[in-house]
Amino acid sequence: MIPTGVTPPGGNVFFLLMGAILVFAMHGGFAFLELGTVRRRSQVNALVKILSDFGISTIVYFFVGYHIAYGISFFADVKALTASNHGFQMVRFFFLLTFAAAVPAIISGGIAERARFYPQLLATAFLVGLVYPFYEGIVWNGHYGIQAWFTSVFGAPFHDFAGSVVVHAMGGWMALMAVWLLGSRKGRYGKDGAVHAMPPSNIPFLALGSWILIIGWFGFNVMSAQQIAAVQGLVALNSLMALVGGMLAALAVGKGDPGFVHNGALAGLVAICAGSDVVQPIGALAIGAIAGIIFVYLFTFVQHRLRLDDVLGVWPLHGVCGVWGGLAVGIFGHQFLGGAGGVSFWSQLLGTALGVLVALAGSGIVYGSIKYFIGIRLDPEAEYAGADLSLHHVSAYPEEDIERA
Repeated sequence: MIPTGVTPPGGNVFFLLMGAILVFAMHGGFAFLELGTVRRRSQVNALVKILSDFGISTIVYFFVGYHIAYGISFFADVKALTASNHGFQMVRFFFLLTFAAAVPAIISGGIAERARFYPQLLATAFLVGLVYPFYEGIVWNGHYGIQAWFTSVFGAPFHDFAGSVVVHAMGGWMALMAVWLLGSRKGRYGKDGAVHAMPPSNIPFLALGSWILIIGWFGFNVMSAQQIAAVQGLVALNSLMALVGGMLAALAVGKGDPGFVHNGALAGLVAICAGSDVVQPIGALAIGAIAGIIFVYLFTFVQHRLRLDDVLGVWPLHGVCGVWGGLAVGIFGHQFLGGAGGVSFWSQLLGTALGVLVALAGSGIVYGSIKYFIGIRLDPEAEYAGADLSLHHVSAYPEEDIERA
């Protein structure tokens, strides 16, 4: 019998495997959230893009990205790979891969309906293989002495427990650059300045995507401890409080709009990732509520004032709410607000700013180069026909299309 309080052999492997599976399932949530938000003629494309991006992410992160971030590769024989803690590093790779692959899944929602398929996969390869792990290694593996410098100057390192900045802000700000370079969908904005509505095609699918993401998010946050002995019930409760805060705030200021309600919950979860292990639950509720408000107002501002056709609002949701999550650690993580302490607002500010800078520069170089040398946008005829028929040669509802014809 294993003594009480002792992690059984392979226990950490199984624990992190369950986390990896939960976060992997979130990619189905990304797919259905996009499927429900885009128009009918781009639903198949949404499903194929998310799964294909995950496949490309796996290959490049396995061969390049994971080594850049952590200096670990898997080219030894099986005995060597499984000798240490039942192959814990391999399941840790799987877990962190699901985080890395969330970046192109986030970008996909912003550039939906008008991006070319294979150039986007090429962009995924560079972003997940090179850009993302560069910043990931700085934050989560202490590369280049930046975290040590934060600690020596400000008394604490940059704290991002589950990726408000490393994953979400990076993905959202990369998406902003891609959306800007790609341009808006045809007909979205009139020459007279009018904004033409392109409503979601399927609210139930949008809601399903949100629910899948919400459930998987508890693996995203809680399992970020990566060891059974390090698990905190606080992370689970804070995640719950933040999602409720984001949802209720978006419900109130969004006047019951189902898109705002379901994305408001996600905004709260994005924001709480960074500080879910150090803030008090009431602080988590406040962080989530502020994120929900940010999303509703900024989504409208981006679409109507900035005239950026960010289809799913991924820059407000992941980019800006991710930044808010990084900064919120430096506020609500302090002991005078009930937090655990050991945080610095200045470390949070500079660490978050560095993530935004890396995301914008990396995405600008990758998408700018692809746009210049290959092209990233569907030609007008293909865009008019829709991504489903022009890229995948099938619609989401072929029987209905045949009947109408």
